[in-house]
Amino acid sequence: MYKIGIDVGGTFTDFVVASEGRPPRFFKTPSTPGDPSEGVMAGLEDAAGAFGMSLDDFLGAADLVIHGSTVATNTLVERKGATVGLITTEGFRDLLEMREGLKEDRYNLRMTPVEPLVPRYLRVEARERVRANGLVERDLDEDSLEQTLDYLAREGAESLAVCFLFSYLNPSHEQRVWEKIRQRFPDTYTSLSHQVIPQIKEFDRLSTTVINSYVGPVFSGYLERLKGRFEPYPQLSDVLIMQSNGGVAPIDDSSRMAVRAILSGPAGGVSAAAYIGQLLEEPKIIAFDMGGTSTDISMIEDGVPHVTTEKFEAGWKIAVPMIDIHTLGAGGGSIARVDDGGILHVGPDSAGAEPGPACYGKGGGDATVTDANLVLGYLDPDNFLGGRARLDLEAADKALAENVGRPLGLASVEAAYGVYKVICTTIAEGIRLMSVQRGVDPRQFTMLGFGGASGLHAAEVARQLQVENVYIPVSAPVL
Repeated sequence: MYKIGIDVGGTFTDFVVASEGRPPRFFKTPSTPGDPSEGVMAGLEDAAGAFGMSLDDFLGAADLVIHGSTVATNTLVERKGATVGLITTEGFRDLLEMREGLKEDRYNLRMTPVEPLVPRYLRVEARERVRANGLVERDLDEDSLEQTLDYLAREGAESLAVCFLFSYLNPSHEQRVWEKIRQRFPDTYTSLSHQVIPQIKEFDRLSTTVINSYVGPVFSGYLERLKGRFEPYPQLSDVLIMQSNGGVAPIDDSSRMAVRAILSGPAGGVSAAAYIGQLLEEPKIIAFDMGGTSTDISMIEDGVPHVTTEKFEAGWKIAVPMIDIHTLGAGGGSIARVDDGGILHVGPDSAGAEPGPACYGKGGGDATVTDANLVLGYLDPDNFLGGRARLDLEAADKALAENVGRPLGLASVEAAYGVYKVICTTIAEGIRLMSVQRGVDPRQFTMLGFGGASGLHAAEVARQLQVENVYIPVSAPVL
């Protein structure tokens, strides 16, 4: 029997196939942003072929699938989620916009306020009130609630979020709203704050509940499509989805609580890094995960990743437990450009999987980190993806010359080295943010690099941080 691990990234989808008595085998295939499940099935087809089996026989012989995905993350970051209608306690409709009265960068006077995930006309008030001791001060007005639901339906709300004051102490009003929604709009994706995060701190609960309804329809739709593709194989009915805290959950639970999978993909790598650190008997690990779109940094001490219950993603607070991961827009596909002042920037925007770096030969004309690594000779153009793809050195050279070399008066190799140094410095500064600013000395840690691009950059990043030991496991590209 086979056990299959799948991770959908922004550029590539990774696969690990393990079976008793044999070393695990690794596979990669380009991601398909339009429907990530297509890339998943394409990769499984490749894996089946490598084992000399048909896809049906291969999946028929599998008894476990664990799946990590960036679908929920990208939905939030790219603001491509559902149109959410918010029902909250009378007098509190603007809390989502007022937040906690602070900006993330509180001393930046020019910082643009984050645009609320729910516009004001879709934030409506319910006549009800529960006191701080959990006792009902005012019963829920069900007549006005029905008018509210009709209004939200007319205005095009695709999902609903319900967050009442002190509902974590007494959820009876939220439960009654749920019953009314089920009666009138049974198929509408709905989040109740006392289920999503039953704890004190009103804004934390409100923000997390709204995010759940914002990403939930997209994420659950993807999981349903994935579940449908595995339907012919009854033993795979319980596909497990990686959670942001490093654990796993069944598809149905993950669909209902999509916010818990915001860091689904990166969390799997950190959990694996913690395990490898234990095998190496290294108590302090910097997990350095560099892929095609981003770099994820996390700290591991005594075999346990740092965990947080307060994290901002795309400007919004998520208060469910999750591995403390700092994400940088620095990956193999990060685009290099020179600004009007002659300064070289790399990222955070990425060429992604489509069209990808110029050297992929898919029509991309931007110079990227992967193009720079190819021009520097760090990549073999004839042995990319195990020889299944050939990189176009001429296209990479041309993109670097036009976008970086010419504006700076450099040859393409010099431009490529500049891109390489800038991206490594960006990552090193990100690690300092996670360590030095929190009172941790990175020089006392060992770096463990993984992700498709980490092996190309880990040594230079470690040099800048004065980290003495770097490990790159054999399974690094698919960890």
